[in-house]
Amino acid sequence: MTDFEAIYREYFHDVYRFALSLSQNDVIAEEITQQTFFKALTAIDSFRGNCQLKVWLCQIAKNCYFSYYTARQNNQHPQQAAFPVEANCVETLYLQKEDAQSIHIALHNLEEPYKEVFTLRVFGELSYAQISNLFGKTESWARVTFHRAGKKLRDMIRKDEQI
Repeated sequence: MTDFEAIYREYFHDVYRFALSLSQNDVIAEEITQQTFFKALTAIDSFRGNCQLKVWLCQIAKNCYFSYYTARQNNQHPQQAAFPVEANCVETLYLQKEDAQSIHIALHNLEEPYKEVFTLRVFGELSYAQISNLFGKTESWARVTFHRAGKKLRDMIRKDEQI
């Protein structure tokens, strides 16, 4: 067994669940998961270890999903999420907005670590504790970073709507 086989076995279910939370579709999640591991296999030498392998794989999965979604932008995006909705928050905008593409574009343009924390919290449905463990930071850091990511996204979306 090669090292990559061990990586595949250890992280397949995590990456699949993450892709499923993004796509809300079993078939698409399977496709995204396979693309993720293919890209990871071809780029494993570029993995620097500055984040956990699971975070790196989820980042690849997220990018694969955005590429998939962008390529099929005329299809309706499933606008369902399993998280509580608060008034005037980015999550609410995501659920209520007819064209979610502008949110995806804003999220894609969001700088790190805000993009990763927001994605893990909203799409990956990870708790603040889980996010803090992934980054090796405190739970307060995860909460503040998520809050700031939401503010940055709201500002980006409002700016785009004014144009």
